[in-house]
Amino acid sequence: MGEHPQRGAPGFNNHHWWQLALGIVCMVMVANLQYGWSLFINPLDAKFQWGRAAIQLAFTIFVLSETWLMPLAGYLADRFGARPVVMAGGLLVGASWSLNAFADSLAVLYFSAAVGGIGAGAVYSACIGNALKWFSSQRGLAVGLTAAGFGTISAATVLPMRAVIQSQGYENAFLYFGLGQGLIVCLAAWGIRQPAAGEIKSDIVRALQSSRDYRPLEVLKAPVFWVMYLMFFLVAAAGVMAIMQLAPIAKEYKVANEPASILALTLPALTFALAIDRVFSGLTRPFFGWVSDRIGREHAMGIAFAIEAAAIVALPQLGHDPLLFVLLTGLIFFAWGEIYSLFPAACADSFGTRYAATHAGLLFTAKGMATLLVLAAIAVLPPTGSWHALFYGAAAMNVVASVLALLVLKPLRARQFAADGLRR
Repeated sequence: MGEHPQRGAPGFNNHHWWQLALGIVCMVMVANLQYGWSLFINPLDAKFQWGRAAIQLAFTIFVLSETWLMPLAGYLADRFGARPVVMAGGLLVGASWSLNAFADSLAVLYFSAAVGGIGAGAVYSACIGNALKWFSSQRGLAVGLTAAGFGTISAATVLPMRAVIQSQGYENAFLYFGLGQGLIVCLAAWGIRQPAAGEIKSDIVRALQSSRDYRPLEVLKAPVFWVMYLMFFLVAAAGVMAIMQLAPIAKEYKVANEPASILALTLPALTFALAIDRVFSGLTRPFFGWVSDRIGREHAMGIAFAIEAAAIVALPQLGHDPLLFVLLTGLIFFAWGEIYSLFPAACADSFGTRYAATHAGLLFTAKGMATLLVLAAIAVLPPTGSWHALFYGAAAMNVVASVLALLVLKPLRARQFAADGLRR
């Protein structure tokens, strides 16, 4: 069902790279709802005196609604096609930030955040699912580039947004960017479509791929899915834990305000470390996706998770130097962000592409579960004043995930492929 034209119809929208480009544009346009939010906290607080914590709750609502509704958005994209879901997401995104421009109460701000989260989740699920369906031999690279649109590429919009806030007020920034981003998503959605049955003719498929298309309820009964879910949970939680400890480490080692220079750019070490988050965690998505297309998903996972564990362990040993603090932090980000390409690609390889968006959405809830658990643990556990336990715990979780990838997931998927047959 959905918007499939006849196979062979003329036009750019038949080309898989064109479809990928449209998906990336949509991802860039919705990323600001997450990555640009911090620019509005102080102006909102200055006008209404709501307090930063109360304003930040809107962001939590956004993340939760985005994450937990992804399976539903993915199912709708699989059922009716990516185009209407992306278009609906664009409308919701535009409505969310436009409403923020006129919000005069926390209730309105929270409602708007929920609307925006649903819209961003719809666009994310549909675009990731579409990339998985259009690509087979380069699936890891394709989904990595799409996911990078939600991170690295969107950084280019931060400076224009800041300029509008400073010159015309946060209200106009919400309104202009909300309407503009929503409109671009809707326009791009007109060119998005899913491939018709038999339309995709792959060349050399290096990654193993099942010849069977699993339904969502079947996936939830498959051991392979739950092993990947556990791994995703471990790495996502470990990344959140490690990133949250960077400030305490920098403070203890007295490098937070020490200058660090890379390629003629000099910033305080902690500021520099946090600034490269989006860049490194974005670049790693297509990089490790491309690597996994060539050496296999499990091998790429094992390597990436082991690198992150090593970087986490090395940071307390070498982080007294401002430059090494920044470089090792960048390596942690680089070895963490690849989960957003490797796991969706491995999921589509294992369970087919008919319900790829649904399955990727189900798997993505592991990130939401990990974030909730880390935040709950921090809120419940008594403060010890030390970052060591959580930091080394994060390294251990990456080691476990790396071992699971090579010693559990790989043979488990091999047995499933043998039972299902391989796609040729």
